[in-house]
Amino acid sequence: MENRILVSVAILLVSSYFACAAYTDCGSQDGSIVDIQITNCPASSRRCTLKRNTNATMVINFTPSTPSTSLKAVVHGLIMGVPVPFDLPNPDGCKDSGLSCPLTPGTTYKYTTTMPISTSYPRITLDIKWELVDSDQKDVICAQIPARIA
Repeated sequence: MENRILVSVAILLVSSYFACAAYTDCGSQDGSIVDIQITNCPASSRRCTLKRNTNATMVINFTPSTPSTSLKAVVHGLIMGVPVPFDLPNPDGCKDSGLSCPLTPGTTYKYTTTMPISTSYPRITLDIKWELVDSDQKDVICAQIPARIA
């Protein structure tokens, strides 16, 4: 009985830490998004709050529809509709992200990354456009995530 209670508490803690983020598909060409999870982003929230001077971990579960030997993360902040490039510490989607390339069509993969939210970022409301680009320069997935930097 005690073990069941501990497991239930652990599940509640994990589900509040990783919750499905609100997102829209913005043009996935060579794959489909299964779901997206971002630390401290409750499913009930319309916009993820990213706190400065912290790290946010994001998990994207996706299924490619074509084979790919490489995967690159391309990220933009959409500020008043204008895309502003965001440099990632590791844009190689096949390295340090939990993935192993080549990707096989029809298989569901889990891409994990941690984003530093710098204190130099302005406090702003924006949308984050996150693309995973394949070896043919097509979006395997494209997600637009409403966010606020606080």
